[in-house]
Amino acid sequence: MNPPLPSTATRPEALETTSLIDHILERYHETHRAQLPVLIALAERVERVHAAHPQAPEGLTELLMEIAADLEQHQQKEEQILFPMMRLGGTPMIGFPLRRMMVEHDEVEVRLLALKALTEDFTPPSGACGTWRRLYEEALIFHQDLTEHMRLENDALFPRYLD
Repeated sequence: MNPPLPSTATRPEALETTSLIDHILERYHETHRAQLPVLIALAERVERVHAAHPQAPEGLTELLMEIAADLEQHQQKEEQILFPMMRLGGTPMIGFPLRRMMVEHDEVEVRLLALKALTEDFTPPSGACGTWRRLYEEALIFHQDLTEHMRLENDALFPRYLD
């Protein structure tokens, strides 16, 4: 029998900083890198096959590709600059990159609203094929994951270094 999970397992906010960073990297950065290629492929297929359908998510592939490119760049900055600074206890200069990351989170929020709108709140039309339904299911999961990822950074990790 497995021992009960520690209370921090359900509340990553309670993790100490290094463990919280590790959690973000494993749970969110790696997950997004796996999610987005699948979403893009599904969106390309749905847009191509159902181009004539009035509810086809025209522009979804392009939006997901923009999100993927921006998110990869953002995550690289965190992985190569911000998180190493945090692991060392921070520096007086950490406020600038932290605030920049928060601005980028705000920019992602705008794209997530567009994702929600293009997918009609992740609701495929009645009679949608399995690929279309899966696209919207996966897009909803991605939206929820990315929203929680940003919340965890903005509300739990970043404030540890801001005055």
